[in-house]
Amino acid sequence: MKKTMKLALLPLTVGLLLTGCSEPNTQNQIKTEKAAVAPIEAGNADSIVKSARDIANRAADWQISHLDDLSYIPESHRAKSENPKFWIQASFYIGLTRWAETTKNQDYTDFIAAMAKEQNYELLLDRPYHADDHTIGQTYLWLTEQTGNTDAYKPTQKLFDQILANPPQVGLEMRDETSSTQNGAHFEGNCQDRWCWADALYMAPRTWLKLSNVTGDPKYFDYADKEFWASADYLFSDKYGLFFRDSRYFDMKSDNGEPVFWGRGNGWVFAAIPLIIDDLPMGHPSKDRYIELYKKNAAGLMKLQRENGYWPASLMDPDIVKTPEVSATGFITFGLAWGVNNGILTDQKSKDIVEKGWHALEQAVEPNGRVNWVQHVGKSPDPVKKTDSQLYGVGAVLLAASEMVKWEG
Repeated sequence: MKKTMKLALLPLTVGLLLTGCSEPNTQNQIKTEKAAVAPIEAGNADSIVKSARDIANRAADWQISHLDDLSYIPESHRAKSENPKFWIQASFYIGLTRWAETTKNQDYTDFIAAMAKEQNYELLLDRPYHADDHTIGQTYLWLTEQTGNTDAYKPTQKLFDQILANPPQVGLEMRDETSSTQNGAHFEGNCQDRWCWADALYMAPRTWLKLSNVTGDPKYFDYADKEFWASADYLFSDKYGLFFRDSRYFDMKSDNGEPVFWGRGNGWVFAAIPLIIDDLPMGHPSKDRYIELYKKNAAGLMKLQRENGYWPASLMDPDIVKTPEVSATGFITFGLAWGVNNGILTDQKSKDIVEKGWHALEQAVEPNGRVNWVQHVGKSPDPVKKTDSQLYGVGAVLLAASEMVKWEG
């Protein structure tokens, strides 16, 4: 990341870097850990709005100031995290674009535009069909919407035209024996030429939708809409109101005999649905179907919030990972807050759950803006430490803040 990209944010970050960058001492760290797992009381709307603006700006500034120093990320995923085109950092930009748009923050918009230009608006092409490698396209297309820069979407359109000309012909079953490495890039299974795992529904469909919106050509979202519903119908459990991560989890049981539903896997999809709905053209025939899925998923998730406000890494077996987990909680809080703000969730219990989720997120953000308790890259409910942090966790917090800053309670 070139240091010149940070110049636009100097007014925002200098004060923070001078006053808030030091790590907390041991005594404060213990207090923070205790607070992060204690029951959270709901607050009033005005204080929540103020908190959302403060938390989001601190988190965004801390992450931006550390983009050229990701030494806190495990070496196994550090190089990928350093690449803006890879889904890890691209997921941060989805949160940052939402926050920049919500707050009309031109400094953040300029920073995003500089990053995109530095990347030549390109996608990764080693896995042309893979949803993860389409994620950054959402940010490029957002720039077109915000600034009118049509160059920003040309590489994405070129790739998607190639996919439409040669659509994938695989099924949706994730089979370990078909895993492979191609051009140095990993496939869990050959079904990943389609959206056969829950995360994919966050990474790719909205890119296709935005491309239809900026070009005026419905063929892109026609394809994505069809593929979204093929995957959602395949992975969603009507019984539990939750998404299996992929087909390998259909019959998997946790230690308590319950099905394994991954917190962040559900968070990915649940955050994607509002983002897609907001981008749908007026009168789109699929809108009611997305809203119905949203309601079912929301109902399943609201039952599973822990007393401390967090959603567990393993949704149906919270004792597997007892620590807080911020990426799932951030995405789910965003989705539920969006439902309240848009008049879809109107009962007091839903509002209380949202406020509880937001206060849990507050406890996970250090005074200097560092976001803690983020499960590292994975595909299952894995252990989490307080010091674990990742860019997509910051993106989730920014998404949640983008709704909480509108909160009326």
